[in-house]
Amino acid sequence: MRRPLRHRQVSSHHKKKKKHDLLDALPDDVVVSILSKLTSTASSPCDLINVLSTCKRLNRLGLNRVVLSKAGPKLFAIKAKNWSESAHRFLRNCVNAGNLHASYTLGMIRFYCLENRESGLSLMAKAAMKSHAPALYSLAVIQFNGSGGTKGDKDLRAGVALCARASLLGHIDALRELGHCLQDGYGVRQNVAEGRKLLVQANARELAFVLRAVARSSSSASLLTWRNTLSNHSSSASSVSSAVCPLLSDYGYSVAVPEVQPANWFLREWFESGRGRLGNGLRLCAHIGCGRPETRPHEFRRCSVCGKVNYCSRGCQALDWKLRHKMECSPAEIWPLEEDGGGAVVVGGGGGDGVGNDVDVRNGVV
Repeated sequence: MRRPLRHRQVSSHHKKKKKHDLLDALPDDVVVSILSKLTSTASSPCDLINVLSTCKRLNRLGLNRVVLSKAGPKLFAIKAKNWSESAHRFLRNCVNAGNLHASYTLGMIRFYCLENRESGLSLMAKAAMKSHAPALYSLAVIQFNGSGGTKGDKDLRAGVALCARASLLGHIDALRELGHCLQDGYGVRQNVAEGRKLLVQANARELAFVLRAVARSSSSASLLTWRNTLSNHSSSASSVSSAVCPLLSDYGYSVAVPEVQPANWFLREWFESGRGRLGNGLRLCAHIGCGRPETRPHEFRRCSVCGKVNYCSRGCQALDWKLRHKMECSPAEIWPLEEDGGGAVVVGGGGGDGVGNDVDVRNGVV
């Protein structure tokens, strides 16, 4: 008769070793370094939220100033419907940690959504002084339109200077804006040849961005898929950036829909969802990737042909013309002039019949 098998005795030392968490063996500075890398490459706020909810130690280290200062722009892609005092406090903590993306995002939200103009400008200026290109360009748009003030508060020279700084940092929209300013003599001495040169450079950078996106794509079939993000604003910002526009660019290539900045996407969601309310006669910029609202009636200029769309800047007009409006624009039968002309600039090449302060979009893309 065989003896029954005896269960092996497990020592208490072995049990403790089995339950030991290797994370506890890592020094705090190593964990902070790992978390900093995570936040700088995060694709959404959930990446950090999942870490903070893991354990007390990661929650404490995840809110370390070093980690918050390294956070990338996509970590601040907060949905307007989820806006709360907790989200506001998190952005303030990131700003206090020296994060430029947080300064820009919170500045845009305060200036346009919460209508705290002074604080919003201060935060965007804080990021701009540290050479944050989107903040520089946003300040330029505000200067061109006199946003938050009256028509007399426009400062065209300051807008051109801010665009020039942003373009040197590689901001395509700022470079395109600067090219139109030089071409039309808006806020700067007119130089048609130099303006057209800058517009060509902007298109070349846009094309380079598309080619890099194609090279990174694992499947060429995905480039043939077009999701109608223009009519469905409720889709996520990531779906907008991954879509491909069926239109042809100036060089005959398929143009990828530009990635929407989290701050701009928040603005559009905020007003289109009803969370924020536009005053009487105020409109949003017609470009899907902008979301900027007017701060006074007729601040933006509208298309001189159809009179149905309006833009806060040349950059938004040029992108929306290639993306959508070129196929939809048709002359309006009756279009009365507005008393208070807009604060944007005339966009387009020569030969347009733009009236007053309106945007001539038919020849708007060089």
